[in-house]
This record gives sequence, C-alpha cells and structure tokens, in this order.
Amino acid sequence: MLVIYLKLKVLFFNVLFIFLIFCIYFFIFLFREIFYRIYLMSKYSKLIILGSGPAGYTAALYSSRANLNPIIITGLNKGGQLTTTNNIENWPGIINPISGTDLMNNMHDHVKRFNVEIIYDHISSVDFSSKPFFLQGDYQSYIADSVIVATGANPRSIGISSEKRFLGKGVSSCATCDGFFYKGEKVAVIGGGNVAIEEVLYLSNICNHVYLIHRRNYFTAEKILLDRLNIKIKEGKVTVYFNYILYEILGNDNGVNGILIHSSKENNNDLKLDISCVFIAIGYIPNTKIFSKQLILEDGYIKVKSGLYGFYTETSISGVFAAGDVIDRVYRQAVTSAATGCMAALDADKYLNI
Repeated sequence: MLVIYLKLKVLFFNVLFIFLIFCIYFFIFLFREIFYRIYLMSKYSKLIILGSGPAGYTAALYSSRANLNPIIITGLNKGGQLTTTNNIENWPGIINPISGTDLMNNMHDHVKRFNVEIIYDHISSVDFSSKPFFLQGDYQSYIADSVIVATGANPRSIGISSEKRFLGKGVSSCATCDGFFYKGEKVAVIGGGNVAIEEVLYLSNICNHVYLIHRRNYFTAEKILLDRLNIKIKEGKVTVYFNYILYEILGNDNGVNGILIHSSKENNNDLKLDISCVFIAIGYIPNTKIFSKQLILEDGYIKVKSGLYGFYTETSISGVFAAGDVIDRVYRQAVTSAATGCMAALDADKYLNI
C-alpha cells in the first residue's frame, strides 16, 4: 500500500508540475498576444489631442510648431459645436461675418499646413493608469506619451423635433454668439438657472423684448442675478412665464417666427409668442464621461491645476492636459477655448521636454 501511495503521490506531483508549466506557457502566450494586439498594433504618437474644435486645433497648431508631431482624433462631431453657428462676428481679425463651419475649415487647413495628422475616430475608453497612455477608438487603438483632452461640451437640449430642425436658424444655445443678429427683435430664453438669467440679461440690452420661460415657479439662479433680472422686468424689457414649457418651435424656410408654450399646471392652456429666436439655456453637458474614473472631475468638468506658475492646464494625472469647454463652465467662447488650447500645447511641450 505504501508503494502504491508513493507512486500516486509522484504521479500527482508530476501532473501538477506539467499543469503549472502549461499554465505558465499559456499566460506567456496570452500576454504576448495582448501586448501585440493592444500595443504593437496601436498607433503611437508623442502627443495625442482629443477633439477638433477651437481648443483642439489651436493645441495642434502650437504643438506642431514645437516639433511634437501631434495627432488629432476628431471625435464624432468634427469641428465641434461651433459648426452649428451661422455667423461669427467676434473672432479677432475676421472683419466680415464668417460661419462656424467656415472658421473650423480654416482652422483645419491651418494645422494641415504644418503636417498635423488628423484622424476621424471616436475614443470610447482610455487608460491613464500607466505610461504610455492607452486610448481605444472605434476603429483602432492608440498610445501616447501625453494627451490633451479638448472634447468640448454640448448644450442640453429640450428634445423636441422642431428644436433640431431650426438649429442655427433661430434656435441657439449662446446669446453672446448669436444675440447680435436679433438686435431690436423679440426673442425667448428657456431655463431658470444661472445660464438662462445671464442670457436674458445680455439679450435685454440689445433686443426689443425678451420672454423668459421656466417650467417651475421659482428660479435656481444666484440672488445677485435675480436682482438684476427684476430691474429688467420693472423696466419692461423682460416678461417671465412661470410654470410653462416649450411645446413647439414655429417657423419656415427663413427661420423661426414663433413658439408655442404649454402650461405645466393647466391643461389646454397654450400661448403663442411671436419671436425671431429662442435661446435654449438649460445647461451644458461636458463630454467627459469616459474620463470619470481616470481624472478628477467637478460637476462633470475636468479639474485642472490653474495657478500662476505654469502647467495651468494639467489634470490630476501628470502628462494629461485639458482645454476648452471641458474645463470651462463660465465663459464658453470659441476664443477662450482657443486660448486654453494654446496653453495646453505649451504645457505638454514643457512636460515632454523635462
């Protein structure tokens, strides 16, 4: 019996040893396959810029001139939300009005002049836990020594079909951008927070009259803004409709000419307002979802270092920088996005050359 036990024991350890050898070879093979597929087949760049709006293109312009040979990955909306703006009159140096699409095409051509590689792809996941950084796109994967996130933010929409149909033709999300085109006319603003009240205050100085439509019976904006709003109401420049929602946007081939608003309290109590433009001001959604477990965010916006001593645009991870609307919940202008894109490129250049 003892001999049989010893033989079985030897057999067991031999089988176990063979099994362990097999596991080791299997995991080595698996690791090599993963490494080959993810890294060796990934496109490498010293610097990858995510986003093709003013921030992304400006970052590419400055980083290419610093010989960083950046790659731009455009995202789904090439050119960013600026492409939905019909006329831009506040871009420094461009005297005559230019469409958002034309401005972004000019920026595209500008960076191409410096041989920037532009790839139409959408990044669905990132791994910033180790270096080089790994990014997975819909069409291929990428690795980079440094990344600039300039994925922008999208205005929240009401969600009605006519909103999309008249976008850029009397439906806007930016009074500073488009308000001037409705100077002396009647307009409407939808919302009740800081963004909406700020839009109303701005428009009340240039438009004939502003209708403010809010679904609740109270505002959520800061008191100082509400004090300024009350002054405009007393001056007869603003009319507020509480407990109303935007039901339909009316218009024709020339653009918007009115809206229907529906009472959120009483059935069949609809009002028609004759206006030339409706500004949707119910907030913005930063395009930062894929970074939520990678970077420190604040209300969805990427938190950057800021300060006075450089690396202003650096995020919570060294080597990852952010620019444009993903870090800006206040100004949200094309020119400010471009400015932070420049800063991010300079920060990335300094980081890569330390």
